[in-house]
Amino acid sequence: MLFKKTMDKLMNSCKKTTELIDKKFLTSLSSKERVQLFFHTSMCKTCKSYEHQSKFLDKAVAKLFSGKSKSSIDSSEERKRNIMDKINKS
Repeated sequence: MLFKKTMDKLMNSCKKTTELIDKKFLTSLSSKERVQLFFHTSMCKTCKSYEHQSKFLDKAVAKLFSGKSKSSIDSSEERKRNIMDKINKS
């Protein structure tokens, strides 16, 4: 019974896991969220694939709009401003 309750808290649905994956690219995850993400993606090939694809797309979009990799962008607000500037110039 205790094991089942613990596993229920650690295992998310695929929908919740994809939300955590997206959140991870914008901000830091809590310890609990990191553990939940790890457990789910270690057992779900679909979500693991989604994580890899999201990472690739995130880097590509950041590079496209800023000419830099995501790690060189200071904050998500700066990133949003850079994207909006590029859109407004088009």
